Amino acid sequence: MERWQALLDRGGLALADGAMGTMLFDQGLESGGSPELWNVDHPDRVEGVHRGYLEAGADLILTNTFGGNRFRLALHGLEGRVAELNLAGAQLARQAAARLGGRLVVAGDIGPSGGILQPLGDLAFRDAVDGFAEQSRALIDGGVDVVWIETMSDLEEVHAAIDGVRRISPTIPVLATMTFDTRGHTMMGVTPEQAAEALQGWGAAAIGGNCGNGPEEILAVVEKMRRHAPSARLVAKANAGIPAWKGGRAVYGAGPEEMAAYATAVAERGAWLIGACCGSTPAHLSAMAGALGSPRQPVALTREPGSGE
Repeated sequence: MERWQALLDRGGLALADGAMGTMLFDQGLESGGSPELWNVDHPDRVEGVHRGYLEAGADLILTNTFGGNRFRLALHGLEGRVAELNLAGAQLARQAAARLGGRLVVAGDIGPSGGILQPLGDLAFRDAVDGFAEQSRALIDGGVDVVWIETMSDLEEVHAAIDGVRRISPTIPVLATMTFDTRGHTMMGVTPEQAAEALQGWGAAAIGGNCGNGPEEILAVVEKMRRHAPSARLVAKANAGIPAWKGGRAVYGAGPEEMAAYATAVAERGAWLIGACCGSTPAHLSAMAGALGSPRQPVALTREPGSGE
């Protein structure tokens, strides 16, 4: 938590990392495989991805544990290895950060369960809390500075994840981002304004959007959140464009120059922590770091939020 506070105290903008899955697929992860298993089977490759983003300028990296809850790991027959895989993921990220500087922040990555909470689905709220608490314990034991709950579409699932984290630690900072990929809403119909109100109400230290349909979508999300919650610390982590399927894989169209332009544009709209999601690489992040400058200074707003282009 001290490293997180130091990042806040530094002032200016902060840079989060880029995609993990994209990089692991390039190194041989097969479609349908478990990225989290690589924390123990190929730790050198996972740490290398972290190191690449840190060398590109990231202030914060996420652990390779997006699908590390018991529900997602069960798809691979790995539900009994939650503690092992998350602990290893946290330790690898912590190790990479330690090699490049003591003030770099490691965020424990928690993604969705893959299920739908009752009454619309079969997953009970208390079971979701238990699963997220189990994952959180391993991440916190592994030395993460903050927990980042990401790519969520259902507010109740975010609530369950936050409750799970808080069962383990009442004080560790929690970041929360949702994916607004359905005509400006999440898949479950949540608007950026509704998300901002709920996530702040549940005590998230920073809120925003990630993944989705590319930079333009995230720009609108940040703009709406800033207007609705002007005091919030806002997060933007956009995909590198909209994917197209080629050769059985998703290929993302935004190159480093496009993502650098996105970084400055989303900063103008009020984002504080800026990163990239699916399809991005250290080359994208390096371009973003260059566009934001070093040290990264706050960007003066050129217009009022919501006033359009």
